[in-house]
Amino acid sequence: MAGTRALAFTFNQIRYFMAVAEAHAVSKAAHDLNISQSAVTEAIKGLEADLGVTLFERHARGMELTRAGREFQRHAGHIIASVADARRSLRARPEAVSGRLNLGTTSMVAGYFLADLLARYKKVASRVEVNVQEDDRFYVEHQLLNGELDAAVILTSNLVDRQALESVTLVRSRCRLWLPGTHPLLDRDRISLAEVQDEPLIVLTVDEHEDATARLWRQHGLAARIALKTSSVEAVRSFVATGAGIAILPDMTYRPWSLEGDRVEAREIVEPIPTVDVGFVWCRGVPVAETARAFLELVGAETPVSPD
Repeated sequence: MAGTRALAFTFNQIRYFMAVAEAHAVSKAAHDLNISQSAVTEAIKGLEADLGVTLFERHARGMELTRAGREFQRHAGHIIASVADARRSLRARPEAVSGRLNLGTTSMVAGYFLADLLARYKKVASRVEVNVQEDDRFYVEHQLLNGELDAAVILTSNLVDRQALESVTLVRSRCRLWLPGTHPLLDRDRISLAEVQDEPLIVLTVDEHEDATARLWRQHGLAARIALKTSSVEAVRSFVATGAGIAILPDMTYRPWSLEGDRVEAREIVEPIPTVDVGFVWCRGVPVAETARAFLELVGAETPVSPD
């Protein structure tokens, strides 16, 4: 078509882009990929030139995705996942699997992680009927042990009955401090909890995040000033964006804009914070349903990148 320029970026450029997005530095990405820094730098420059946008903001301490970069990151993740799915489907032939998959999950995992996995699964296992049941993790574990579920995609960092349950970690999501776009500490790459302990805190109450947040402050001898509790991640985002408070949430839920179009910034926290791990879980010692094995084959062979 006249006036339309075909895109010419390569799969390797996408891989290198995702590595830099995860590592926040060209040097670490190059080390992880076992290639030269110059190869990564040239790949990113070529990708930006081909797309006609700036994907990263370059800082002295690293690389941060721009708004266009975050948008492209989602598309790039789908491309990498599709290629991996194609390779696995040719080996495992999951399209031959039929039946029903009873899958448990929890609120935050369902809203910010599971949808893409299920879409990938249905593409290659179209004959499987998937039934998803959302509940709190304690009850999902109970259903697994009672045989009411074939498997679950839930937080594995808080599993209680590790003797009776098997799990494969799919993603480890770091927690960061969420700040409004006008916050005076935004010129800092890393912020300590002590520096923000007097600010109003917006607390998410689902997936045991409220308890994890309370433990975090106690472990460091600090007391948070809780202003609001909510079960909605989007509500947390909106309150933070409008300056009503700060929050600490995993990167899997981070998006730089609220529904109202206000900016939310994320910064690393100086104190060590456990990651929020999401995994595929099933009952130990019990034959795994063929539909669940196909799901594990699809999502368990490679660990997805945590959204930044």
